[in-house]
Amino acid sequence: MLHILQHNKVMLHSPSLKNSFNKTLKVIESCTTKEQLNGALNMINNFKHFYRKVGYTRFLIYKLTKEYNNKKIKLWK
Repeated sequence: MLHILQHNKVMLHSPSLKNSFNKTLKVIESCTTKEQLNGALNMINNFKHFYRKVGYTRFLIYKLTKEYNNKKIKLWK
């Protein structure tokens, strides 16, 4: 529950962060090839680079990485 509160707190205070997170998540979810997923990994790395200093992003980075790993498992089967 605490993570959700932190997640909402971050999202409410930074529209740019919210847009970047949602866009990256949608890209991960829409990947259908390994090449597309590699592009999504670049987006995750950019997200980490730009927003790591914002604070409260640890959960968001975890969520993006988890979604990426889940999609990777599905595509590599």
